[in-house]
Amino acid sequence: MTEQVEWSDTEAPAPAANAAVTPADAADAARLVAFGLMPKLQPARDQEYAELLRRYREDPAFARLADAVATGLGLIVLEVSPRAGMAVTAAEDSVFAVRMGDYARRTSADGGDRFLHGLAHLCVAAMAFPRPEDLADDGYIGRVSVNGVDAFVRQACRRLEERADEQGENTDPATDAPGLEAAWRIWARRSSTGATKDARRLAGSTTGIVGKAVAFLTDSGFLQRTGDDSGGTYRTTARYQLQVRDMAGGAAMAELLELGVVPVTDGSPTLLPAEESEDLDLVADAGLPFHS
Repeated sequence: MTEQVEWSDTEAPAPAANAAVTPADAADAARLVAFGLMPKLQPARDQEYAELLRRYREDPAFARLADAVATGLGLIVLEVSPRAGMAVTAAEDSVFAVRMGDYARRTSADGGDRFLHGLAHLCVAAMAFPRPEDLADDGYIGRVSVNGVDAFVRQACRRLEERADEQGENTDPATDAPGLEAAWRIWARRSSTGATKDARRLAGSTTGIVGKAVAFLTDSGFLQRTGDDSGGTYRTTARYQLQVRDMAGGAAMAELLELGVVPVTDGSPTLLPAEESEDLDLVADAGLPFHS
């Protein structure tokens, strides 16, 4: 009798623990992650999404379950909030990771322009959130334009060329050389708009490349188009701010900001005068905002 009681006391909690998570709970957690993968869906416009977000914030067990579902899919949860929804980003080995090859196919981009397309995305991020405090402020809204990003890259290229001339360095690297500096130099050689008779923007021109970048970011729920001036004007979303926070520690972003970006509010490019510094050299093979 005694042994039976001790056995029962030991084993009894097991069914209760198993019952703590039901198939319905797992389905709800997966549904929340699925909502997070719908970048244009806003919680305020979907009652089920808003309810699952509320449950995530108020029920720790459900939050852990949703996090586990995301982890199993190779996703990193950046934030779960009413403003951003369930904002996730893909780990490098995730099936949801966007790779440069995939991006090139989706935008009909020339694979040989890999660095230029990566640089366009990098510069959009840098212009949208030029200061650390902009990234830290949840209420900050960045604004960029297609022509402004193109002009900004060309300004940065001139800055690099002037510095290279002063230091007696090679200013004409091979077009297939790695690193941001080579990408900037190739950008400077490329036509800004192309040479069509009706002045249309060619896909391979630098404004065409920026146009593809911002269109991709808009489709991904990171930017919202606000007008047609300056080749197209855009404002940032909360999801994009979280994505840029995630990539802000990368070498490529740091090198770009060290060139002297100042706050931008209207999508126009501005650079500060160069500062005397010995640590502004670009790092070869600096990472661009795509998985290789």
